[in-house]
Amino acid sequence: MVGVTARDRLIQLIRDEAVFHGDFVLTSGKRASYYIDLRKLSLDHRAAPLIGDVLLDLIADIPDLAAVGGLTMGADPLANAVLHRGLARGLEVDAFVVRKEPKDHGRGRQIEGPDLAGKRVVVLEDTSTTGGSPLKAIEALRKVGAEVVAVAVIVDRATGAQAAIEAAGVEYRAAITLDDLGLEPQ
Repeated sequence: MVGVTARDRLIQLIRDEAVFHGDFVLTSGKRASYYIDLRKLSLDHRAAPLIGDVLLDLIADIPDLAAVGGLTMGADPLANAVLHRGLARGLEVDAFVVRKEPKDHGRGRQIEGPDLAGKRVVVLEDTSTTGGSPLKAIEALRKVGAEVVAVAVIVDRATGAQAAIEAAGVEYRAAITLDDLGLEPQ
C-alpha cells in the first residue's frame, strides 16, 4: 500500500482490535464508555513492529538517546519493539524495565537493564490516562542518575497525563490522539 505509514496501519489495528465499548473504570477511577487495550496489540506479531517504528519516529529527533523503557509491564513490550526496530535501522538504543518497587533480594534493583547513570532516556507508555506510571518511572530513573528527556506514549486519552508529565519537567509526546481513533475525550 503506497503512502500508508506504520502509524496509519497501527491506527487501523487499534480501531479494529483494541478499542472496546462498554462501561469501564480507568486507572484514575473515572468511568469511561470505551477502553483502549494496547497490551492486546503490543504483544501481537502484526502490531509490535509498527509500535516500534511509530515510537522511533516519535523520538527520532532526540540526540544521544541511550535507552527506552518504563514501568513494568505495560512498557516492556514497547521498549523491546523499539530496541529491535531501532537495531534494524542501525540505531543503538537499549531497553530498560522499571519495577514498581525495588527487589528485596539479589542486587535490590528497581531498574533492570543497562546502567543509566548520566544517560539520556525516554519513558514509554502505551495509553496515557493520569500519567501515574510514567511519573513513577521518572522518579526511579532520576534516583539512579538518568536524564529523562521525554515521555513517549502511543495513545493520549487527553485526560491530564500531559499536564502531569510536563509539571514534572519532562517533555510529553504522543503518537496518536483520540481524534485519530474517532473517539471523544471522556
